[in-house]
Amino acid sequence: MAEGEKLIPINIEDQMKSAYIDYSMSVIVSRALPDVRDGLKPVHRRVLYGMYELGVFSNRAHKKSARIVGEVLGKYHPHGDTSVYDAMVRMAQEWSLRYLLVDGQGNFGSVDGDSPAAMRYTEARLQKISEEIMADLDKETVDMQLNFDDTLHEPTVMPTKIPTLLVNGASGIAVGMATNMPPHNLSEVIDGTLAYIDNNEIEIDELIQHIKAPDFPTGGVIYGYEGVREAFKTGRGRIVVRAKTNFEEVDGRDAIIVTEIPYQVNKAEMIKRTAELVNEKRIEGIATIRDESDRKGMRIVYVLKKDAVPNVVMNTLFKFTQLQSSFSVNNIALVAGRPQMLNLKDLIHYFVEHRHDVVIRRTRYDLRKAEERAHILEGLIIASDNIDEVIQLIRSSKDGEEARNKLIERFNLSEIQARAIVEMRLRQLTGLEQDKLRAEYEEIMKLIAELKALLESKELRMQLIKEELSEIREKYGDKRRSQIQYAGGDVSIEDLIADENVVITISHAGYIKRTPLSEYKTQNRGGVGQKGVTTRDQDFLEHLFVATNHQYMLFFTQKGKCFWMRVYEIPEGSKTSKGRAIQNLVNIEPDDKVKAFICTQDLKDEEYINNHYVIMCTKKGTVKKTLLEQYSRPRLNGINAITIREDDELLEAKLTTGESQVLIAVKSGKLVRFEEGKTRPMGRSASGVRGITLQDDKDEVIGMVSVNDINSEILVVSEKGYGKRSSLEDYRITNRGGKGVKTLNITDKTGVLVSINNVTDADDLMIINKSGLTIRMRVDDLRVMGRATQGVRLINIKGDDAIAAVAKVLREEDAIDEAVEEVLDNVDAENGVTGYIEPNENTEGDTQEDNNE
Repeated sequence: MAEGEKLIPINIEDQMKSAYIDYSMSVIVSRALPDVRDGLKPVHRRVLYGMYELGVFSNRAHKKSARIVGEVLGKYHPHGDTSVYDAMVRMAQEWSLRYLLVDGQGNFGSVDGDSPAAMRYTEARLQKISEEIMADLDKETVDMQLNFDDTLHEPTVMPTKIPTLLVNGASGIAVGMATNMPPHNLSEVIDGTLAYIDNNEIEIDELIQHIKAPDFPTGGVIYGYEGVREAFKTGRGRIVVRAKTNFEEVDGRDAIIVTEIPYQVNKAEMIKRTAELVNEKRIEGIATIRDESDRKGMRIVYVLKKDAVPNVVMNTLFKFTQLQSSFSVNNIALVAGRPQMLNLKDLIHYFVEHRHDVVIRRTRYDLRKAEERAHILEGLIIASDNIDEVIQLIRSSKDGEEARNKLIERFNLSEIQARAIVEMRLRQLTGLEQDKLRAEYEEIMKLIAELKALLESKELRMQLIKEELSEIREKYGDKRRSQIQYAGGDVSIEDLIADENVVITISHAGYIKRTPLSEYKTQNRGGVGQKGVTTRDQDFLEHLFVATNHQYMLFFTQKGKCFWMRVYEIPEGSKTSKGRAIQNLVNIEPDDKVKAFICTQDLKDEEYINNHYVIMCTKKGTVKKTLLEQYSRPRLNGINAITIREDDELLEAKLTTGESQVLIAVKSGKLVRFEEGKTRPMGRSASGVRGITLQDDKDEVIGMVSVNDINSEILVVSEKGYGKRSSLEDYRITNRGGKGVKTLNITDKTGVLVSINNVTDADDLMIINKSGLTIRMRVDDLRVMGRATQGVRLINIKGDDAIAAVAKVLREEDAIDEAVEEVLDNVDAENGVTGYIEPNENTEGDTQEDNNE
């Protein structure tokens, strides 16, 4: 250690803390955040000031960008040249700034993310609007500060006539905070500012009448207004922006045409990512994607496949690609050197306050200069009135200083006036020039009076600000680029899925799929049926029902657990495909099995879930009722729906309104009918109460129906193809837990009971055999019979085949031509299916129905 030096121990924690705070404050104040007054960060301010000093104005020739960057680096901004050039480039990109501040010549990049050319190849000059930002800079309107080496002065803020922060926005990441401010339309912002000047107490809701929403340089559609309103009122909000699209026919195919994309989206990256999603089959319906953009404008073409629905594909693109993106507003700017969150009114307030300060300072400067000129003019006028004597005085003096002194003494002039007289040109001795002096003096005196009045009256100053703002609006104002779609909102998944009716089939081995209902055909009673599905060896179809893509599915397993899935999440397959294993779709245990299904509407609808119940029935005849609200919070691993007793398993689950009647049928052909009210609601963990008494140990429940209409009819089907349609009134109401009454005369010819459904004439019946054959028939082909008969043959059973599942499809009678007896293709697509199929039980008692009222 050198002589005279000493070590001072410093706690490293304190030193780190102090150094980091200094660094973070430097980033916040001197790099990342814009000033609320002129909307500029230091680097942008220095670039503009450097160009101003170089004289590269909008009416002069362009200068090399490297020359400008060198000027800024050498004089004001001692950082990397890249930071300066990048800042300047962004101010010249029409897709980055709403109102360009730099006029670039050469390659300044592209909306595809291409880099600009090196600074030695490009040229730049100021835009006219930038000159308005720096107008009156030479009139001492703003404070100046020393540059980094204390050799020059630079402005701390620009005396802008334009609310730059609002019209061009800003984004930056500091330490511990960030800012992200959207651009707005200049005409709207000035209208709002004028309204604020007229009424400082104006509410933000009133300002929104003028400044409707952000206005992005790339246009697009602002989708939904809640985020905009939130951002204006609080300074934070999420604004959803969509591409501007339309539909055209290209080469005989439907196509989606994109002409504007959301702000800050890289077009090339977006198209590349979309192509990847199409290849991964996450986006369906797109055949090809072409970028046909040119100097006339943007045009991205998505050519669709022949069977694609344009609206569905477009909504899918909005959901999965950057054709829809969100702009998270975070209005943080420097107010008096401190970062602050600002709402719309605050931003206007600080701009007007700054502009008012600039006007005062400019007026004082102009007044001082006018008074100085008036003082000189007074001396010149005195001299012109006594010109002969003045000439004599000057001629008799040996030098300029003596001449000045003589003039001061003779005419009582000041040093400045005497110097002006001595330096006066001979031409000013003419009569015309003397008249000019007097006219100029009168003008100057008027100006001085006006300037003094301006300094004394705030109203006059505000009026002047309004006039200047109106002038700016006339010069630079333009129409909105971004449209506003007030009714929009977050894209819901339903928008992405075509709302069609589907048949959901589940095989005995647990393979599930959904198939458009239109693939099935209507046949007459007694037909052999058509091939419906291919199953694995020893597998057969066990469940079948109809739902719509937009509904929720609840899966209930034999162990009493409940799982969730949306219908559209079930893999789609053709009529003949096998489907996917349920175990791959929901997290059920290997030894568990899905036994019942419920389709519900929106589980977030409080009124809906609190007015509906789930009634469950086990194979041993236990029933349980629970409020649907208990099942409205999906969990990945499912929840317990019912506690299952030993040697029992869950068989059925129905959705009810709380006022239904419940019918439970058993394999031996008996049925019990009781009021739903006889069963009180229980929690999810309860095991339930007795619903029906079984005939013997071999007997078991095969199905449960819940009905609301006393005019309903009950259809029961036996395993060997016999069925019977009876009136509900044939079954008397008994207490819960009884043995029930006969519903079908069970014989060897009919086989045991396998299915129970409630039906009307408006229903179609769908029957599937274990072998996979399907038949579709009209319920009104079956006459109503007494409950003790054995029924009629519904389907011809071949060999050892047996019925696996029976279900119903509701249809609108008016839409069907009663005279048509032949097989109809796509009948459901034409006739509008409005109900659900109810899956039923196989001969071994392992199948269920699903009645979704």
